[in-house]
Amino acid sequence: MDSNHNLPTPPRFWSSIGPSFILLGLALGSGELIMWPYLSAIWGMGLLWGAFLGISFQYILNCEIMRYSLARGESVFVGLRKMVSWLPIWFIFSTFIPWSLPGFSSASSQIFANIFHISNVKILAIIFLLFTGVVLTLGKTLYRTMEFLQKAVIIVGLPLIIILVVLITKRTDWIETGLGLIGRGQGWWFFPPGVALASFLGAFAYSGAGGNLNFAQSYYIKEKGFGMGKFTDKITSLFTPGKKVINIEGSSFTDNNENYALWKKWWRLVAGEHFIVFWFIGLLTIILLSILAKSLVFSNASFSGIDFLYQQSSVLASRIGPVFGIGFLVVAALMLFSTQIGVLESSSRIISENFLLIFYKPGFTANPSFAFYVALWGQIAFGIMVLLLGFHEPRVLLTLSAVLNAVAMMFAFPLVYFLNRKNLVARYRASLPAQLFFILGFIFFVIFVGMTVGNLFL
Repeated sequence: MDSNHNLPTPPRFWSSIGPSFILLGLALGSGELIMWPYLSAIWGMGLLWGAFLGISFQYILNCEIMRYSLARGESVFVGLRKMVSWLPIWFIFSTFIPWSLPGFSSASSQIFANIFHISNVKILAIIFLLFTGVVLTLGKTLYRTMEFLQKAVIIVGLPLIIILVVLITKRTDWIETGLGLIGRGQGWWFFPPGVALASFLGAFAYSGAGGNLNFAQSYYIKEKGFGMGKFTDKITSLFTPGKKVINIEGSSFTDNNENYALWKKWWRLVAGEHFIVFWFIGLLTIILLSILAKSLVFSNASFSGIDFLYQQSSVLASRIGPVFGIGFLVVAALMLFSTQIGVLESSSRIISENFLLIFYKPGFTANPSFAFYVALWGQIAFGIMVLLLGFHEPRVLLTLSAVLNAVAMMFAFPLVYFLNRKNLVARYRASLPAQLFFILGFIFFVIFVGMTVGNLFL
């Protein structure tokens, strides 16, 4: 690996905002919009401690993923392939299987069908999948396309959610939320009697992007030109000019005091940007949508599919006006659709690069653009097949996907931990408290995955 470069000078903080919006967008349509609000609508706010812990663990995991790409200018998958030759096969299957399930397009199509009174939801879901493929195929560069889309949805959606929460919630709702963040429910601590472990694990895993999609932050750091990513090639569309065959390996920098001083500035920049955008806005969104669901439709009865979203819309329409009820559903549908675009973009990157890495050798060059679109349209074809076979219940698909992604994340923690220990000089690694919290995240996922799998066979 070339080490002749020095670290570039970091930009100003506000001009660095961007990469974490994409990862946040991947979370909006799953844990934030559906899974945590669903649990809150049934059990109240006492399970929110799981959201706080889940997104905090993912923040630490993502920071370690960014650390490697910031220092090496390549994705973590390249580094992991150099460590263990068969890992690309694991990443291909553990990404394709859970993320090709069309839960997001199914959910967004159901909501749009409800708003506009469309009868054939299955065909609409297929159209959404095909439209997603067109958007990602025709965009000039993948990074710019995704950053624009996810920023737009968040800028439009979050203010409306805040307005609805201000109009609907009461002081007692916020007291219950505060207690829920430390695990106190209505007469119980941490877990209410009868809660489905698979639903909780799914929400826990989706307190953020979830599964292997957290690794995608590595791409966004690199393609934004952060750290050593400044010196790497970018993936362009098949239909735009640009270099197609690129070297997917990065470069390192010389370990000296000047570069170390720049490194500390870079690290404060990327960790701060990710904290504000991914952790803070992500957790805030979970809390706002959960407290809204609890305030509007709290009951001890179970909901079918995503009916609780329609019930929230109906209550909003009756309390403060039809415009707000419809607006809530429109924002929900846009969040789900943007999440579908983000999921297919990130998972296709991961699948295609790992397929190419099966043939890796030093100085390896490849056409990741072509491989990306093969993976993208392959996933779309698989999703269409699932829909045509009659599997289109959104919450079931999302919960199944989330449980599978929780297993993938369980392995992600030790892989990234050992990757950085092997490749980074000691003073560029995480602090001891961060490493301990990182290990704690792995232990939590092992426990929850073990409990859920054990519960399935009891």
